[in-house]
Amino acid sequence: MRRDELEGAVRETLSHQVAVARPLSADPAGQAIRRAKRIRRRRTGAGLALAAVATVLVSTGMAQLVDDPGRQGTPIVVIGDPNPSGRPIPSATASVAAPAPGTSVDVLAGATLISVSGGRLELPGVGPAERAHLLPSGGGWLVVGAPTTAGRSLWVAQRDGLVQVLLAGAGSIVVAPDGRQVAWRDGTGLLVAGVVGTQLIGPVRTPMPTNAEPVRFVGDSVLVRLNPDDAGHILWRPGVGQLTAGTDRSTLNVYGALPDGRLVGQVSTGDPARTCLAMLDPKRGLKPVLTGCGPELSPDGAGGISADGRWLLVNGSVGKASGSLLVDLQRLGPDVTAVPAGPPVTGEIAWTTASDATYVDGAGNVVRVNVDRVRSGKLADPTPVPGVQPGDRPVLVTGS
Repeated sequence: MRRDELEGAVRETLSHQVAVARPLSADPAGQAIRRAKRIRRRRTGAGLALAAVATVLVSTGMAQLVDDPGRQGTPIVVIGDPNPSGRPIPSATASVAAPAPGTSVDVLAGATLISVSGGRLELPGVGPAERAHLLPSGGGWLVVGAPTTAGRSLWVAQRDGLVQVLLAGAGSIVVAPDGRQVAWRDGTGLLVAGVVGTQLIGPVRTPMPTNAEPVRFVGDSVLVRLNPDDAGHILWRPGVGQLTAGTDRSTLNVYGALPDGRLVGQVSTGDPARTCLAMLDPKRGLKPVLTGCGPELSPDGAGGISADGRWLLVNGSVGKASGSLLVDLQRLGPDVTAVPAGPPVTGEIAWTTASDATYVDGAGNVVRVNVDRVRSGKLADPTPVPGVQPGDRPVLVTGS
């Protein structure tokens, strides 16, 4: 069928569906066709599959991502591309009256994105946020909402100030380190989808145990904690079989991956009051291959590894000193040592270089840790973020 014939058929179908007593003041078929043309022009040959998904989403306004008869509560939805011709474009030029926030990464406080230079961009409708991640294209951010009685939300915020809801009413939501994938719990299932522009595409689903939750991405796999009250994790690779419980019953928390693929985590021991650090082999069911005990690690799971795999910043205590600890992973062994680094970590840790890390403490202040200073005995000092309103707890923007 030629394009003019297709357009004529669409117009005729819509005209038959609407009973009118007088001519329409607007041409809905023309609007639909013009919108489809705009979307088609933005898609390339490599994105034909995505274009088909987007066309369906735009024509309906929103689409339920999955149909799970066992799911209860508010449905999870994916919002389609908006029509930019009918909305004002918010200004992306933010106020720069406030000084720089004293951090090498952007900060999201409430609905305000504060850049390293001190520039501010309002993101209406976002928040309160639990995490924020830069989109792979650099054109915006993925924002994971704090848990509510209705579940969590996932927003995509663009640099022009436009905010769209990608997920609503979800369980735990995790974003891949490169920002290209998202995993979340939906009722009795675990889903993983790709992030392309402002869309979630190609969702893959697997059933999961009642209390299990996704906790992080490890490469293309999702690390799942089987029960928040017990030790035990499993790696699930989307599209390669279903999620099935493995043999790991000792891993309490995982802090990240080393360059060689091994994971670093907190494991339980025969002593219920004592936990240890361990390097875990993901190819052998997260079996510990090297263990180091010494510092008392916090059960909250907060921690992060430098990109070169040398340093671990983790919550815990040494003697009477409690807070964040710096651990040299190259010296992980029977008697691992840790150096106090600063106040306890809340949220994500952003390692901006091999020797510099940034995080937010419990008071909402930004803490910058330099490895050399900490090793010389100088604790990191928290710095307030200028202009943050009371109750707006800042979160770091990772992935930048």
